Amino acid sequence: MSDTQIITLGCRLNAFESEVMRGHSRTAGLKNTVIINTCAVTAEAERSARKNIRRVRKENPNAQVIVTGCAAQLNPAVYSAMPEVDRVLGNEEKLELSSYLAEAPVAVADIMEIKETAPHLIQGFDDQTRAFVQIQQGCDHRCTFCIIPFARGNNRSLAPGVIVDQVRRLVENGYREVVFTGVDICSYGTDLAGKPRLGDLVRRLLKAVPELPRLRLSSLDPAFVDQALLDVLATDERLMPHLHLSLQAMDDMVLKRMKRRHSRAQALDLARRARDLRPDVVFGADLIAGFPTETDVMFENTLNAVSELDLLHLHVFPYSERPGTSAVRMPAVAAPVRKHRARQLRACGDQIRARYLTNQVGSRSEILVEQGNRGLTPHFVPVRLAAEVPAGSLTRVQITGRSNGELTGDPA
Repeated sequence: MSDTQIITLGCRLNAFESEVMRGHSRTAGLKNTVIINTCAVTAEAERSARKNIRRVRKENPNAQVIVTGCAAQLNPAVYSAMPEVDRVLGNEEKLELSSYLAEAPVAVADIMEIKETAPHLIQGFDDQTRAFVQIQQGCDHRCTFCIIPFARGNNRSLAPGVIVDQVRRLVENGYREVVFTGVDICSYGTDLAGKPRLGDLVRRLLKAVPELPRLRLSSLDPAFVDQALLDVLATDERLMPHLHLSLQAMDDMVLKRMKRRHSRAQALDLARRARDLRPDVVFGADLIAGFPTETDVMFENTLNAVSELDLLHLHVFPYSERPGTSAVRMPAVAAPVRKHRARQLRACGDQIRARYLTNQVGSRSEILVEQGNRGLTPHFVPVRLAAEVPAGSLTRVQITGRSNGELTGDPA
């Protein structure tokens, strides 16, 4: 290995930050280096990080191994003590060029003391046709199952003008879709002068960069989706009709014990209002199965909501104890029950997805073609093409069938 390899684990924000790190490592002239950008959302994510570190060292015995990301931020001593690791960088330090010019074995600041997020303008993304743009960092909330605020710090938003400049540059470089990402994007602007909301930012961006064909949003907190955002959804087709909601559960008692900000009724009402304004909008959701104290009746409320909301894209996780969170002190649901409930949620979601895919056969759509002759519809549904089409192009397709959870199609 003569250059720097970056291994990205976890979320879309990590994907964005890995590109920042890629640029810094090149500027610093790093050679024979592997950077592992870790995740810590669950205990399993940390186990995966350690497994990757050991594998990297085995495959690259002479390389410099740098570990960063949320796992490194939370437990720098654990990772610096691993014999496979040469350096540990915190979540703030990994985005600073000076970190790659220095040689300190551990550089991890107190993330809760960080008050601002510096803008990082990047030219593009290796091997991707969609670009992720960070609009904020951190989270002010304290959900009882979540450790991420302690790895990312408090909410810090980027100025709208900086975000517009970033998107304009990416579009000039040929990107046809941008995804707004962050830790809690619905808290965007609460720390800025004038307190602009996410909907204000989306409206400004689409007006300022009319040549951007597609804008997509990462996970949304249903308690803080503002009316301005719904208004843009109704009036500008470039905002993709796919909203991914951070629901976690749909029983009010479980939501209260999670310290979520929405109720079951609020989430259902949000979906109704969005569909009234944009009838073709589809929803995804994050759901935790078997949260502590969840009874069969509480679980049924969440399971029934999958059908009530007609959730097309599900991310389902059996509850996983995360040291450092208050939920670990609550009465636990047996692990086999958690896994069984997760299977039930996924099965319900699979039925909804199968029905949706069947209904799409014979229709037309426009997809953004990715590597391997595969692309995504505006509704975030994968389509595999029978004919060769250049990656990065927006292509009209005739949907001809469905197979293995995705659609098949021909260029129209």
